[in-house]
Amino acid sequence: MGAGVDRHRRALTTGALAAPALLFTAVFVAWPLVTILRRGLVVDGVLELPLDVVVSRTTGSILWFTFWQATVSTVATLLAGLPLAWALSRFSFRGRALLEALVLVPFVLPTLVVATAFAELLPPTLDHTVWAILLAHVFFNLAVVVRVVGSFWATLDARLWDASATLGAGPVRRFRTLTMPLLAPSLTAAGAIVFLFCFTSFGVILVLGGPSFSTLETEIYTQAVRFFDLRTASTLALVQLVAVSATVLVAGRLERRSAVRLSRRAPGRLPGGRTRIAVVMVAACSCAFVLLPPATLALRSLDSPTGFGLGNFTALARETPVLLVAPWHAIVNSLLYAAAATLVALAVGVPAAVAIARGSRLVDAAAMIPLGASAAMLGLGFVLAFASPPLELRGSRAIVPIAQALIAIPFVVRALVPTLRAADGRLREAAAVLGATPRQVLITIEVPLLARSLAVAAGTAFAIALGEFGATVFLARADSPTLPVAIFRFLGRPGAENAGAAAALAVVLMAVVLAVVLAGERGLDRRRV
Repeated sequence: MGAGVDRHRRALTTGALAAPALLFTAVFVAWPLVTILRRGLVVDGVLELPLDVVVSRTTGSILWFTFWQATVSTVATLLAGLPLAWALSRFSFRGRALLEALVLVPFVLPTLVVATAFAELLPPTLDHTVWAILLAHVFFNLAVVVRVVGSFWATLDARLWDASATLGAGPVRRFRTLTMPLLAPSLTAAGAIVFLFCFTSFGVILVLGGPSFSTLETEIYTQAVRFFDLRTASTLALVQLVAVSATVLVAGRLERRSAVRLSRRAPGRLPGGRTRIAVVMVAACSCAFVLLPPATLALRSLDSPTGFGLGNFTALARETPVLLVAPWHAIVNSLLYAAAATLVALAVGVPAAVAIARGSRLVDAAAMIPLGASAAMLGLGFVLAFASPPLELRGSRAIVPIAQALIAIPFVVRALVPTLRAADGRLREAAAVLGATPRQVLITIEVPLLARSLAVAAGTAFAIALGEFGATVFLARADSPTLPVAIFRFLGRPGAENAGAAAALAVVLMAVVLAVVLAGERGLDRRRV
């Protein structure tokens, strides 16, 4: 009897925890996506398949370019990241921790900042070429390969390679017959994640691709905002939804496949000879690749029409015809929007993570849906769905942090669920034996366990909201631009002053994001002491 009551209470508690995420997903994801479906498939009240758009040569070429640039970017990222994953996972050397932190920098930078940095770094002959796009994608996604593959590589027992060498296998043979088969699950998982990011890339394509290259993501924006062709934009959004959903499904299966880990071992001492030379070269090249674009952008921000100095930054306080407000307003707007988005993401993500850790697959799927719908699709869906009652939000300032929170919630959940699942279940059982209710177990055991991961989740959500561009560019009001939107508007205008203002705003955005990430890491380190 008592066990049945406890199960009933636990089920009620789990349901209460799941409710915010399910309601939030239904209103702010399902409704906008259904609205896109209606705009793309219903004409004058009649259901019609927009085959003319789907089978058009333009759609086919855009889809093909979207697919092959994502594929090539993924392969290039794997090739660039594999040597660094090897060096960081297998060896301990001076500066290793700093290198790990530097590799993470590109991933936390907003894509628009990355695109702006490469636009300043690359020579004019490479501007608006596919090579610029591929390089930026490798730069942005390098951390994914290093983290996913490197963490798996570190679990493998080095004695396997020692035994193989003793039996006479050379380095090439060991790599081909031992290393690659063992790393296959993590390589495919990392590749699927990188492919997803490159397939839905928006800021990089918009800035570096120019008018010559379009992906489904940028074409949705072009058709909706520039040509006001909502039918074509909605149809392209449907095509992308199918493609992205398939990719997310594959990525999820590959992630579960690579989730099996051996006992993690500390990196060994760096040997001498050719191995030491190889590690040093990999570390040096990786540092140069990671630091050069941000450094170039920082130097460009100091090159103003009045000379080398802070002219571009002081100009941010003056009104400009590019924006309806002075550029410094974009900084304030971004901070306020990101703070509000973080609160929303935590309010929805924390109970969702607890429900998922308790076995709720429905909440797990609901929390991940925003990853299946790209940011541009969500932005378009918000424009269409919330333009009229009963929930008229299109002209409200609240719509921006809500959209940003949607993008951040999956990352909040993924930061918290592993901690909850790793907690010793005997703590909960002991508390239940001592008479604690499920609510008391939640407050006294599960929530304190989340404290460390919660700081990471909050910092990640804030950084993502600060740099979010794909949805915000649809939703930000003209008098309330965010930093990424302001950067994009300056980049769209000719002139050295506009380019300098864009570089200065990009440096400000980069500095704020890095400060948030470093503060979160420092707080986490203090809690570990």
